[in-house]
Amino acid sequence: MTEGLEIWGGIECSIVQTAQSVRNQLHDTGHFSRREDLGLVKELGLKTIRYPVLWEMVEKERDIFDWSWTDKRLGDLQRDRILPIAGLIHHGSGPQWTNMLDPDLPERLAHYAGQVARRYPWIKLFTPVNEPFTTARLSALYGLWHPFTNDEKVCFRITVAECRAISLSMKAIRQVTPDAKLIQTEDFGRIFSTPSLKYQADYENERRWLSIDLLMGRVGKCHPLYKRLLAAGVNPAHLDELQADPCFPDIIGIDYYLTSDRVLDDRLNLHAEEQPGGNGKHSYVDIAAVRSDIPQENKGLSNRLAELWARYGRPIAITELHNGCSREEQLRWFMEGWHSAAAAREGGIDIRAVTSWSLFGAEDWNSMMTRQDNHYESGAFDARYQPPEPTIIAEAIRSLVLSGEFDHPVLDQSGWWHADDMNTEPARPLVLEGFSRISSALEEHCNLRRLRTVLATANEDRSSLFDRHRAWGLVRCGEYRSSTGRLDKTQPMTLTCEYSDGGTLKLDLPPQSNYRDYLDTFLDLIVDHRIGELRCVRPSRSTASNALVEPTRNLENQARVRRTA
Repeated sequence: MTEGLEIWGGIECSIVQTAQSVRNQLHDTGHFSRREDLGLVKELGLKTIRYPVLWEMVEKERDIFDWSWTDKRLGDLQRDRILPIAGLIHHGSGPQWTNMLDPDLPERLAHYAGQVARRYPWIKLFTPVNEPFTTARLSALYGLWHPFTNDEKVCFRITVAECRAISLSMKAIRQVTPDAKLIQTEDFGRIFSTPSLKYQADYENERRWLSIDLLMGRVGKCHPLYKRLLAAGVNPAHLDELQADPCFPDIIGIDYYLTSDRVLDDRLNLHAEEQPGGNGKHSYVDIAAVRSDIPQENKGLSNRLAELWARYGRPIAITELHNGCSREEQLRWFMEGWHSAAAAREGGIDIRAVTSWSLFGAEDWNSMMTRQDNHYESGAFDARYQPPEPTIIAEAIRSLVLSGEFDHPVLDQSGWWHADDMNTEPARPLVLEGFSRISSALEEHCNLRRLRTVLATANEDRSSLFDRHRAWGLVRCGEYRSSTGRLDKTQPMTLTCEYSDGGTLKLDLPPQSNYRDYLDTFLDLIVDHRIGELRCVRPSRSTASNALVEPTRNLENQARVRRTA
């Protein structure tokens, strides 16, 4: 049942202090300087978007507020009748003059929150602190960001401080906007383990609920973590305050990734490439559950939604849903999340929305921003282009907003994270015409990306190929050869895809290039249903795609067009 299930969008806006620098994803992805991005958001049909009103960017000096950027962007959203969910801290520590361990952080954020509410009284939805417990884990338990500790006690103190900051901020906001709503996000990934580490997994599975338990006033003397929190140096008066005056989320947001569910594995010999950790009793690695052979009952997003509903009974939204992978795998992950949400709603869970996170992509999240590799992952748009180019995710969003449905041939096969393909009928294929080194390499790339192919000889009747194979594209690889039949590497190589709806994509590869470097780019364009005559222009800095493209010289003014496949 998709009636009433909304699609939201989100802009990756993390500001974190790593050991090398302060990373700002708004700058890294270019969104900060592209006001026209919001016009692209409007074209998707989105009515709600998680949007940054970040404390670090507005109050850089204490009590000195620079609203110039937020005034323009929020004004655009208000004009276009797009509701922002205002985020005040997104994995950060606040401005340079404070930090997560500042005892006055909660009151200082609340002061800023009140300023936001007074300036923008029309904003009704807020996330004062994104993923409080997850941020505390990454910063203080895993030491990836400031304050760079590996200490659960510090992690607990930060979590309580962040939850107090959320509670006090909502009080300050509601003094101005009484009907303001709290959309509280968190990663609720489940922990699995080898049998000997079940005790640790059980503990972490209880610990993952801490931030929402705190906000809902459930952390009293009978709570399983109460004594640990006191032992960590948490002020008992702060726990009493949260318990006596709960700050119930109006909607609990679950942020869910392929790496959210985890496995603790003490078979270190099987994971030589992983950095081992431990709890003082056992040494083990903490790895993504999808890459583990450990049995995992109740895995996946559907089960996380059911757990969340059973524990709290509050309305739910999937507030981040993203997969940093190839185009078709991004689409499979997004649509799987949509169908999981629809099924949960059908089963009686009050789930309100699914969020396409990182609309304009993200940079270096494969290393949690601890390395500056310029590893860019596209989202609904590929921001390496100016203006950003819509991807197949954008087409899916438009269709879901309009009808609650979307189809694409790549959805005939499941994502790589499923051990066995769940579909009983053969997937609609791409037809590869002719036999050559490049067509063989392209077939190999398709197999790696779970794109079904069938082969056809060059003299087969093209008019029957689409019907006979249920194909969605006919691919040809044009090689320039000399009069002696040898491959002429001084000439560009052309890759062509003729779609079943009659549109055609032509891509010229640079002369004297290694064509294998461009095949994934070609396949991304096919999945996006890109049409026109294009050429590869330069290697990309990103490992998510190997090249950028532009219209060929004689068509430089052609419109960039996509159609739903």
